[in-house]
Amino acid sequence: MSSLSGPTAVPTPVVLPISKAVVWLVCTAIVALLLYYFIGVDQGAYSIFGKDMHIHEFVHDSRHFLGFPCH
Repeated sequence: MSSLSGPTAVPTPVVLPISKAVVWLVCTAIVALLLYYFIGVDQGAYSIFGKDMHIHEFVHDSRHFLGFPCH
């Protein structure tokens, strides 16, 4: 006869810690996408800053060096 009045085992959830490598990879991907947008896509006409061309002029030479057309 088994006794049910004793202590019962309650399963504890397994919590996996997020490693530092995953955090660094996500942050690096976000920064890379932002750089890609500002260097390769932002041309003033469909800029997130309106008709302002300061970012375009700031990264103009790097656009040509990396092969992005802008004229």
